[in-house]
Amino acid sequence: MASTVRAPAILLLAVLSLATAATSLSICNMSTDDLAECRPAVSGPSPSEPSAACCSVLEKADLPCLCTYRSSPLLPSFGIDPNLALQLPRKCSLSPPADC
Repeated sequence: MASTVRAPAILLLAVLSLATAATSLSICNMSTDDLAECRPAVSGPSPSEPSAACCSVLEKADLPCLCTYRSSPLLPSFGIDPNLALQLPRKCSLSPPADC
């Protein structure tokens, strides 16, 4: 009986751990929540200007690291326009890396 109760409890802990890990994923010093701040400025047919929150996040990001994704086929699959993404640093009054 104890093992039948323990198995669902262990499964629940595993699912909660995975959910926590998924929300705290970090790419180039940006969490998934941080990345979401800039999404309206890099997607869709009529992107908005980057918000102050987006620029604040971008200021703390590892821009050379982000540049390594500029040719990634993954960006369009997530609805991100690479050309718009490359314009973000300048639109936020940041200096993009020279080789980006």
